[in-house]
Amino acid sequence: MQLGVTSPGVQLEGRVAIVTGAGDGIGAAVARRFAAEGARVLVAEVNEETGRAVADEIGGLFVRTDVGDKAQVRAMVAAAVREWGSVDVLVNNAWAAGDVGRVEDKTDAMLDRGLGIGFYGPFWAMQAAFPHMRERGWGRVVNMCSLNGVNAHMGTLEYNAAKEALRTLTRTAAREWAPTGVVVNAICPGARSAAYRRMMGAHPELEEQSNAMNPMGRIGDPDGDIAPVAVFLAGEGARYVTGNTLFVDGGAHINGVAWAPDLP
Repeated sequence: MQLGVTSPGVQLEGRVAIVTGAGDGIGAAVARRFAAEGARVLVAEVNEETGRAVADEIGGLFVRTDVGDKAQVRAMVAAAVREWGSVDVLVNNAWAAGDVGRVEDKTDAMLDRGLGIGFYGPFWAMQAAFPHMRERGWGRVVNMCSLNGVNAHMGTLEYNAAKEALRTLTRTAAREWAPTGVVVNAICPGARSAAYRRMMGAHPELEEQSNAMNPMGRIGDPDGDIAPVAVFLAGEGARYVTGNTLFVDGGAHINGVAWAPDLP
């Protein structure tokens, strides 16, 4: 166990959870923690090798899923219902790498792909899962959003746009679904996610800066810093929490973070 990380318990005992993009980074951390808390977890991941590895590790179910494909998203939800009878928790986390570049160099295809994965995928998943949650009078949706959109970071227009659209979807669904027992919240994480590692690989000069600019002096850990918050939002303790964005970022959102990669 990592220093400062609370021991897993049974906060999600008997719950059925779907976590998209669960083959690496934050998604994998959330899937592991959910399983440790007693949930039955469907690992939805486009990379079959990493997705199967996480599912095998936690005793979950792997379903290869490109969340930019509506039919695959629906099949993902149907697989959880077929295997376990329902869906209680949905974590929309999946993302795919995009090219870093200026607004004027972005193409329609880049925007379409970004919105397909980052907005439409969660939208389709929420639509498919909601009837099962409503029927049981209990449900949790956790959407992974981003400070990139909140702070308008340079170079990642399609990511920023998709994540801010997802925050709007989060608030709207929270308002409409509040009477049903289904709560919907967003996390804006500051963590060494798969996307973060790709960005730092392309712009290593930013890593030291990002650590230095964080009020806590470090970028978060998916397992120790992000996953426990997802457990809270997925559990009984969040029954009166809906439509919120939780900035799990060491305080980086307070004054914003200057994010200025050297773009050609």
